[in-house]
Amino acid sequence: MRTGNEPSTARSPLRLRLCLSLWGLAWAVFGLTAFTLADRPGWAAACGLLLLLVLADIVVIVHHIHQGPHYQPGRDIPPYEPDHGGRGRYGH
Repeated sequence: MRTGNEPSTARSPLRLRLCLSLWGLAWAVFGLTAFTLADRPGWAAACGLLLLLVLADIVVIVHHIHQGPHYQPGRDIPPYEPDHGGRGRYGH
């Protein structure tokens, strides 16, 4: 059921995003090291840029996790307003 306020009540699985960012960090470091040793400066620069983006993402994710329930609501907070039994906005 859509309520129309999904963007304001959307939740992000921050721990999953953190794990995926750490995985990306490992691959970016590996790529940067491998391409630097293989004397491929273009690919090394691309991996270095990716490394910076991943680090920025990790900083944002950790900041949101540390902000607490405001950005990471618990299971007792519904992701949307409950249905009050009306026909809805579009008559369905």
